[in-house]
Formats: sequence, structure tokens, C-alpha cells
Amino acid sequence: MALPSATPPQEPVPTPPDTLVAGWKGIATDWASDQDAFKRVPWGKAMMWIFLLSDTFIFTCFLTGYMSVRISATAPWPNPSEVFALTIGGVKIPLILIAIMTFVLISSSGTMAMAVNFAYRRVRGKCAALMLATAAFGATFVSMQAFEWSKLIAEGVRPWSNPMGAAQFGASFFMITGFHGLHVSVGVIYLSIVAFKVLRSDYERSGNYQIVEIAGLYWHFVDLVWVFIFAFFYLW
Repeated sequence: MALPSATPPQEPVPTPPDTLVAGWKGIATDWASDQDAFKRVPWGKAMMWIFLLSDTFIFTCFLTGYMSVRISATAPWPNPSEVFALTIGGVKIPLILIAIMTFVLISSSGTMAMAVNFAYRRVRGKCAALMLATAAFGATFVSMQAFEWSKLIAEGVRPWSNPMGAAQFGASFFMITGFHGLHVSVGVIYLSIVAFKVLRSDYERSGNYQIVEIAGLYWHFVDLVWVFIFAFFYLW
């Protein structure tokens, strides 16, 4: 009696590159290739998002540490309405400088958004002018922040001491606002350089104005962080 012949092993059918694989295996397959994970996403924009994500972690740690220090402080925490008040015409106005700083920075987000719009419409003059206006808003903000720092230093506030109450106030304030001010200063330089390159038609030759949008992502992030700093330091 003849034995049945063994069936030859079947070779696996290759999965077409555009076929989606379900479940965790699909996620691993998708993220195993940068080309699949960031399909149709420019590398510059992807890298900026990754940088902003890492910066978000840093600011979150700073603000979380600030909350912990403030809650656990045994000495009275200074009253922001008194610490950050300015005397104008013999009248003490609480938080007036901070309100102006916030208005300036929020306004800069509007000019930056319009600059991105004109960039994609290839209106170089208006795009560059709005980017420079955004940078001017940022420089104004940093100048007012420097005035605020000078006022507090003149009143005796130091990173290691504070005549107005809890000693931790000075360290928290100078560290967090200084780190944010550094971001704004870098953004002013960044936007000025990109605006100059827009005027010089560097991006007109390639037809790619994505760098303006990438710069806008950075600037909007800086503005958003200030909203949290404003709420934590000046309203709490």
C-alpha cells in the first residue's frame, strides 16, 4: 500500500506594505519604521513636537515642585497682589505690570498666527513684518520681566532669602520665570533670523515655508507655558 506523499510546507504570504495589521503587533509594525510612523509628517515639525514634549516635562516638574514647596512652607507665603504691585501716580496698583506682560505675550501669538498664514500664501513682506512684530513683543516682555526682577532684587528678594515671607519664594520665582524668560529670548532670536531669511527669499526658491510654521509652534508653546506660570505665581 502506497503511503500518501507529505504535503510540502506552505511559505507565508508576505503582507502588502499598505495592509494594516490589527492589535499590538500592528502598533509595533507601524512604529518599527520611521517612514510609517511619521508618514507625510515633515521631519522638522516632528522634531519640534518632540522637543516641545520634552520641554513640557521640564516645566511640569518645575511647577509641581513649586506647588510642593509652597504647600509645605512653614513661613507665610508672600501675597502676590502686594509683591507685584506698582505705584503709579501715588496709587498702588496690584499686578498691573504682570497684566501688561500677559497682554503683550498673548498678542504676540496673534501676530505669529497671521505670519504663518501669510507665509503659506507666499506674501513675504507681511510675513516677515509680522514675525518681527512678534519678536518685538517678545523683547518687550523680557524687558518688563527684567524690570520686575530688578524691583524684587532691590527689595531684598534673593534665591536663598526673602524679607517678605517664605525663603523658598525667591528660588522658585527666579528659577521658573528665568527659565521661561530664556525660552522667550531664544524665540526672539529665532524669529528674527527666520524673518530675515523670509525677506531674503531663501524659502521662495524651494517653495517650502514650513520653517515659519515650526517657529510658530515654538512660540505658541512659550505663550501657553506663561499662562500656567501666570496662574500659579500671580493668581494663587
